[in-house]
Amino acid sequence: MTDQKKMQQDLVLSAVLTLILFYLSTGHGLLNLPFPGVLRSNPVLLYIIQMLLSLSVIFINRHLLAGGFASLFHLSPNMDCLVVLGASAAFIYSTVISLLNIIFYKNSGEYTGENELYFESCALILTIVAAGKVLEKAAMGRTSNALQDLSDMSPKTALLLVDGREVETAIDDVKTGDIFVLKPGMSVPVDGIIESGTSAVNESSLTGESMPVDKEPGMSVSASTINLTGFLTCRATNVGSDTAFSRIVQMVSDSSSGEAPISRHADKISCYFIFVVIVLSVITFVFWHISGFEIGFSLSRAISVLIVSCPCALSLAAPVSIMAGTTVGSRHGILYKTAQSIESAGKTEIVVVDKTGTLTTGEPKVTDIISTEGDIEHRDLLLSIAYALESKSEHPVAKAICSFASSRFVPVMETTNFESIPGKGIRADLVLAGSNHTVYAGNESFIAESLLGDNNAKFNNEFSSAVNSFLAEGKTPTLFASDSGMLGVIAVSDDIKDESYAAVHALRNEGIHVCMVTGDNLAASESVGSQLGIEADDVISEVMPDEKAAIVQKLKETGRVAMIGDGVNDAPALTVADTGIAIGAGTDVAIDAADVVLIRDSLVAAVDSVRLSKETLRIIHQNLVWAISYNIIGIPLAAGCFYRAFGWLLNPMFCAAAMSISSIFVITNALRLFSFTTTKISVRESTDDENML
Repeated sequence: MTDQKKMQQDLVLSAVLTLILFYLSTGHGLLNLPFPGVLRSNPVLLYIIQMLLSLSVIFINRHLLAGGFASLFHLSPNMDCLVVLGASAAFIYSTVISLLNIIFYKNSGEYTGENELYFESCALILTIVAAGKVLEKAAMGRTSNALQDLSDMSPKTALLLVDGREVETAIDDVKTGDIFVLKPGMSVPVDGIIESGTSAVNESSLTGESMPVDKEPGMSVSASTINLTGFLTCRATNVGSDTAFSRIVQMVSDSSSGEAPISRHADKISCYFIFVVIVLSVITFVFWHISGFEIGFSLSRAISVLIVSCPCALSLAAPVSIMAGTTVGSRHGILYKTAQSIESAGKTEIVVVDKTGTLTTGEPKVTDIISTEGDIEHRDLLLSIAYALESKSEHPVAKAICSFASSRFVPVMETTNFESIPGKGIRADLVLAGSNHTVYAGNESFIAESLLGDNNAKFNNEFSSAVNSFLAEGKTPTLFASDSGMLGVIAVSDDIKDESYAAVHALRNEGIHVCMVTGDNLAASESVGSQLGIEADDVISEVMPDEKAAIVQKLKETGRVAMIGDGVNDAPALTVADTGIAIGAGTDVAIDAADVVLIRDSLVAAVDSVRLSKETLRIIHQNLVWAISYNIIGIPLAAGCFYRAFGWLLNPMFCAAAMSISSIFVITNALRLFSFTTTKISVRESTDDENML
């Protein structure tokens, strides 16, 4: 039987016994319910039955008493000790009064003292606290269930390829380098690299994105994702606890079980608070007793103070919220490595963003094409020549031009006498319009040197301004010419991700100052910053990795800093920042250095990590304010401070109910985090094609 099931059964039994006890103690007097005549005429039997029923409830909930007494004996009182003191005081007092009444009844033949018994209060206090524990366990269980659900998603076996045969093997027996196969519908058992085959893979278990990802040889697959369509042969790269999925489960577990600074502060307050409450309870008893009130009234006030001030809500305010926040984060591809991470991210005032691969795609892309004639035919001719020249180069710019030309299906041209001039450009011979021509590709100075006379003048007049404009925008222009004159210019740039616009805007809406730090050149950096609306003073370019860390350290003097990056060169800055946020598609070094890992390759996910953290902190603060306010109001009422003036009192039963309701409020308030929604973005419409078609 699970702990949760046992707790629920004990609660039901406690509730039934408590109801019977209430019927015997107050049912006849308050509600005029029928009362067994044998008990009315035999008070001794009535006392004994009430005592036994109360003892039964105590026995059922003995774990509450054991925990509370243990904390008292070790002089480290927790929230259970006030319940223990209140319930124990009610039971002991009622037992003593019962024994005195039994003795008095035997001597005098009269029944007295019925209204001074608190057996039902003792039982109700324990039953209500037990109900709160069941609800608390259910709330905590949501995170445990989420972890179990994550673990259940991982397959238990793999289909290995051994000597040409498919052999089903336990997942624990798979080793790095083993070849495994994936048929349509199968879960990926371990991380691997595709050796052969193509398919679409559902990676929602890792990224939270529902759209499948097309896979081909050389691409990676991750454990617990699902192969949808094709047949794949893969080589295992990470197995067991080293898989990306296993690391996710471990991160969620660590962050849920850890303790944030705000939680430790609440625990410390609770510890001191308990000692204060015990003293207040004693003072309350002494005050009312020396004021001439009966011992039963004085004890009831003291017990009420103990029960109403039980700091359950105060102790639950942070942990239950943090567990809910980390669970919600994992559902959306946001992993907080520790409980402290979820707190620090929410206090972010400044975000430092790396450019390449974070704000931009990290892959050069053709953005502009200008040919000597503006029609499509001449532009396609320029692309054909560019493809013929650049296809023999391994430079990233050359690859971007070839990729774009290939996507336009331009005719393939053959070159001869290919020559590369380092730092300048390339030249080759090819056939144009039935004649042999020499064609050139390179920077402005190389083309100017290669062209002569009027052709050179034509170049200076018509293309210099375009080249200067591209350079000012941070683009890399490549000029093309033939021995007959200029052919055109193709500009390449590391394109800004469409979502970067939405992400920067969303961060500003959160009141966060955005800075960009990059090792790229000034023109490219300022161009990206300008397009994203980042102030020129907040764009820092041409910096080395260690300089990034120094910049982050300097910014920390003006506010709490979060660093967002994805590469090895970002790792030092991620470590120095108050909160390091690593894009999940980045390097292992960056992920290891970060406090928050984004499984989605999305800057918007970074915004969501800050938003979720802020919301978690907001709910923690709400819970703390509620818990403190509840005690400020409840303790004076329970102590009877307003009794003489207004006749206001709280008996122990109502105090127990109020204490449990306070805890339930804290738990349900924390569970509101499960309604968190990610940032919605609208994709920016690109106008690049206007310069290329």
